[in-house]
Amino acid sequence: AEKLKIFILAGQSNTVGHANPHTIATLYQSGDPRDEALAKMVFKEGSGLSKAKLDAQLVEARKLDELSGGISFNKLKKMEDGPEKKALEAKVKKHKDAHEAYKSKVTSACVVSDRVYINSIADGSKKSGKLGVGYGGGGKKLGPEFGFGLSMAQKIEGPILLIKTSWGGKSINYNFRPPSAGPYELNDKEKNGGKADEIKKNAGLNYRMMNESIRKVLGNLKENHPAYDAEAGYEIAGFVWFQGYNDQFSDEFRDNYKDNMICFIKDVRKEYKVPKMPFVIGVLGTGRTAEKVGENAVSLGQREAAKAPEFKGNVMSVESFNDYSNFSHEIFSKGWPEHYHEWDTVGSDRPYHYLGSGTFFVRLGDSFANAMAELMAK
Repeated sequence: AEKLKIFILAGQSNTVGHANPHTIATLYQSGDPRDEALAKMVFKEGSGLSKAKLDAQLVEARKLDELSGGISFNKLKKMEDGPEKKALEAKVKKHKDAHEAYKSKVTSACVVSDRVYINSIADGSKKSGKLGVGYGGGGKKLGPEFGFGLSMAQKIEGPILLIKTSWGGKSINYNFRPPSAGPYELNDKEKNGGKADEIKKNAGLNYRMMNESIRKVLGNLKENHPAYDAEAGYEIAGFVWFQGYNDQFSDEFRDNYKDNMICFIKDVRKEYKVPKMPFVIGVLGTGRTAEKVGENAVSLGQREAAKAPEFKGNVMSVESFNDYSNFSHEIFSKGWPEHYHEWDTVGSDRPYHYLGSGTFFVRLGDSFANAMAELMAK
């Protein structure tokens, strides 16, 4: 039997993941060989999905938006009751049913792994089992875990277990504050707001919750992966961190990002007694372009932490903006409420959630896996 390889994924809402699974089919749009390979990886053989299917769906969605007026269905609402309205309602319903059927078809075409299992906390959604879609927000969506786990399975042998701990809206400077970063410094407002003790007490709470969750899984491996063999044992093979949004809003949080990240990596390695644990940092890329991301103090802090001399050869940063679904962005930018059904085909959320694009998250998971495999090979 082979050692169980464990990978930890942690972070805030984009580790949680807010992409509807059917938006993964946008992978067919680009014609890019990498996207084609990823589509093969994530969809069951014989799923019948293709670029032609996606294109046809987009044509249908545009038709539905023209008929209905988009998310508000205002074209229908404006009509007076009567046979004309009835006829249009019937037409819209037919298109809407077809739209929903397409979404279901794509979702059910997503593979479920036999080799990769996951134990996941995505905000309030706690689930474990074989890796598939549905380990993201609300227990229906996906984050980077799906692409990451499937891609790792192509790269390494033996059983794989992912442990995901993610909570939206959390900073590293406060919520995930690592112990070696020292006590959290309260600002004047916090000092004088009557809750100073509570604020102090809860600094680093998500860091502690993360470790508590990981420890719980480590203490119960057979239940989390049926192929776990106690004699062969396990190893914590790597850690993926994707976070940063909530550290953007004050100088203190921004300026300390690099140091906090370095402390975090060292503390995690110490906690699990893996001094050179491969560590992948997903660089905040909500700005979408190299230029915008390059102006972001948090993104720069993440890059710098990865380049710290003591991490040479065992920490890497991955640029998430490279995996952005620009096609989804084009449709979003047209005005998603009026173009709602077209938009709903390729995205699920706002720009701060990378448009809730399943394509983005599958690409990103794969990018994380590529970096991880590179570190593991060193």
